[in-house]
Amino acid sequence: MPRVNFVSAGGDVSSVDSADGVSLMRAAVTNGVRGIVGECGGNMMCATCHVYVEPEFAAVAGLASEDEAEMLEDAVCPPDERSRLSCQIMLGPEHEGLTVVLPEAQV
Repeated sequence: MPRVNFVSAGGDVSSVDSADGVSLMRAAVTNGVRGIVGECGGNMMCATCHVYVEPEFAAVAGLASEDEAEMLEDAVCPPDERSRLSCQIMLGPEHEGLTVVLPEAQV
């Protein structure tokens, strides 16, 4: 059960525990983390769960697929090399302490 951290654009940190096999987006929405919308329910169709993975967690979060990178182009806040859709990161023990920064806006 990894504990993950969401840092708002203003610097506030929300830490949540999540079961293994749950997406980062679902962990955020289930725990009421402000700043993750997830309009499409995790189907990689909306880019409203965009996050910036902190550099020290890049390897554990992995790279965005081509389809994910294409969807990120439609994100409200500009994507960069740290960008991922949180619906595409499935949590496991290796994600303990994962920290992501939320964009200023999702919609």
